[in-house]
Amino acid sequence: MENRMNYKDKRWKKKRAYILSLDNYLDRVALRFFNREEEATIVHHIYPAEEYPEYRYCDWNLISVSKRTHRLIENPATNDLTDLGRMLMKSTIPGVDWRKKI
Repeated sequence: MENRMNYKDKRWKKKRAYILSLDNYLDRVALRFFNREEEATIVHHIYPAEEYPEYRYCDWNLISVSKRTHRLIENPATNDLTDLGRMLMKSTIPGVDWRKKI
């Protein structure tokens, strides 16, 4: 499997739509960390897709966020996780559905 994520892929588009719907189009990070309600338009990989290709399509590894929040959890220039992004990753246990805790 190639390490680059294909965001134009039909499988990804279907998964992205499903996750946004599952999260009610709400930014789950803004809600969880800032108690702020925002519309989500992006689906973020908590464990980065390039580093953890085995988790690319796992629901527990995908979270709906706004553009604003995405810039707070992932540096737009480098695509590296910020401190907040690393904190989100550390608080997410692989294979455990964090949505059931909400």
